[in-house]
Amino acid sequence: MNLLIMIITGTLTFTGVYLVLSKNLIRIVLGTSLLSHASNLFLLSMSRAGQNVPIIGNGDEYVDAVPQALILTAIVISFAITAFLLVIVYRTYRHTKHNHIDALGGHDE
Repeated sequence: MNLLIMIITGTLTFTGVYLVLSKNLIRIVLGTSLLSHASNLFLLSMSRAGQNVPIIGNGDEYVDAVPQALILTAIVISFAITAFLLVIVYRTYRHTKHNHIDALGGHDE
């Protein structure tokens, strides 16, 4: 199961980087969203389920809550960043009438 999560994480990272490097602003926003999903899956793969309780050694198993808290925080932050980037793309499109990153540069005269 861990190998499958790592393969999916690698695929999401590759696709996210590919989309971020494109010149279309919507693809850049989708790429950042995919990269945040890849980082969440990476954090999930780092958590280990089924360990013994560290303080009381009576054999009870637990799931580490720190990676889950980090993932929850990362989901909220990535949602806010995605919403912010979508607003920036929308305002850029309304101002320049273009959806490419080349429209953001200065005009050479």
